[in-house]
Formats: sequence, structure tokens, C-alpha cells
Amino acid sequence: MRQAGRYLPEYNKTRARAGSFMALCKNPELACEVTLQPIERYRFDAAILFSDILTIPDAMGLQLDFVEGHGPKFNKKITNEDDLVNTIQTDPYEKLAYVGSAVNLIRKNLDTNIPLIGFAGSPWTLACYILGGGGSRDDFIQVRKWLYNRPELLELLLRKLTKNIINYLTMQIEKGADAIMLFDSWGGLLSHHNFPIYSLQYLREIVSALKKQNPSIPTIVFVKGGGLWLKSIASIGCSGIGIDWTVDLKEAKQIGKGKCAIQGNLDPAVLLGDEKYIRKEVRKLLDGLTVDEQKNGYIFNLGHGISQYTPPKNVEVLVDAIREY
Repeated sequence: MRQAGRYLPEYNKTRARAGSFMALCKNPELACEVTLQPIERYRFDAAILFSDILTIPDAMGLQLDFVEGHGPKFNKKITNEDDLVNTIQTDPYEKLAYVGSAVNLIRKNLDTNIPLIGFAGSPWTLACYILGGGGSRDDFIQVRKWLYNRPELLELLLRKLTKNIINYLTMQIEKGADAIMLFDSWGGLLSHHNFPIYSLQYLREIVSALKKQNPSIPTIVFVKGGGLWLKSIASIGCSGIGIDWTVDLKEAKQIGKGKCAIQGNLDPAVLLGDEKYIRKEVRKLLDGLTVDEQKNGYIFNLGHGISQYTPPKNVEVLVDAIREY
């Protein structure tokens, strides 16, 4: 989860050279450099493309900026039906060519034995940011207002985003991505009866389209706060489910058995502790699985993104603890 980031001094140096976060994302050579940095430092089993889930709305003409201390912000907002109808239907091969170039460059420079994971945000999660004008301190109340006032317009946006995401991920696969991950970071905001309508059906459509076009490419779906819906997520045809730290790993393994792998789910805050506790938490997590469950269809991961305050040495301890186990 978020392998490259502000916890790494080498990343901070490269970001300073780029000038800004978006400039870093849009420079294929520098994006390749920061993708490879954690692989070189920690020898992870897979690399994940360095980019951001908000590249698609940026390419749709919403003009993304990252404001220091506030996070993502769009300079153009969607506030009514006309704004929505007039958003650009993105051609990723043109508007997001820099991501394709980065994937291609990473794949050329990455050890052939290490798979490269491409990714995108889910339609619902992107809609949260788009209708909220960027990040949110009020649980994206704007998108939920649309849901209950103008659901037909929200569905129009979700359909547009679904098409863009399929095209975008197809491009990443063509450029060399070996696996794909979908991040529904805000799926947990939806009510139990709305999750299938406003998130799950679109995740299913994306997974189905990618499987049809590229049957050999694994897809992993991560819904933060989605522990209640693991059975539903397992039914959409994805190869794996990412789980956050609130989910019982053994229960998740039972749900995924025979359907899909499970990826997760150490609390990222564990990495802010000392070495003794990191090793203890790793053992506790893995001891909960049988040998068969460990060997078949399980990928160790954090339950969400690594914190910028994580000491790099602690990640080394974590990797060492897993390999020793």
C-alpha cells in the first residue's frame, strides 16, 4: 500500500526535484524512479505504479492541484447538470499518455521476476472527490447530497467514470502492468442497501471488462470499510480482495476460499511502534491462519496506506519478520 511516499528520504529528494506532486506524477522518468526506490530498498515481491487515483478527473478537465496542508483540490467544479454533461470523456491514450509512458518505463527497468501492479480509483470514490471539489473534511457530504437529490445525475457521472477507468486500466495493461488493483477508498461511506447500487455494480463491470479483454491479468478490489460486503465483492469475479485492518483475516479467507485470494491487512499504525511490537503483530496476524491458508491465495499487505511518519527502518523490520516467519 503506497510503497513510495514521504516516509522515504529518497522519495522526498526526487519530489523536490520535480517541484510538485502532480509534476512528479506527470514525469514518466521520475515516476519510474520513485516506483523503483522502495523495491531497491526493501526487495518487495511486487511493485506498484507511482501515480494517483485522481489522474482521471484531472484529465476530464477538472484541473487537479495538491494544496500543501489541504490535499487534493479541483480548480473546476461540477455543481449542476450542465457541468456534468460537459465533462470530457477522456481518451487515456492522449490525456493520460504520461501514465502509459511511466508503466512502460517501469516495466523495462524492473526485474523481470517482479510483477508490476497498475491501479485506478473506483467510480464511486472518484465521484466523491469530483463532487466534493477535492478532499473532504465532512465525509463527502456533497456526493451523498446528490445521491438523495439527483441520483440520476450521480449515475450518469458513475457511468462516465466507469468507461474512463476501463480504458485507462486497459492502457496500463497494454503498456506492461501485470496485475490491476481497484481502490474504492470511500465505499464504506455508503449504506448497506446503496453499496450494491452505487459502487459494487460498477466494480463488477470494470472487472468483467478487464477479464474479457485480458483473461490472464489478475484484478484485486479493495473497499475500505467494506468488511460487511466481502461475500458480495468475492462474487464479482475479481482475483483478489484487499481488506482493511478492521476485518478478521481468517473470516475473510473463508469467504474467499475457492473464489479469490485475500490481501491484507496489518494496521499501518503498527509501523509507528517499536521492533518488538512490529514482530509480535506480524506473528499474531499470520498465526491466525492455518498453513494451508497461508500458502494458498494469501498476500501480506497493510490494511491501508503507509503513514508518512513511518520510520523506514520499521518497514525493513516488517519485511524481515514476514520472511523469517
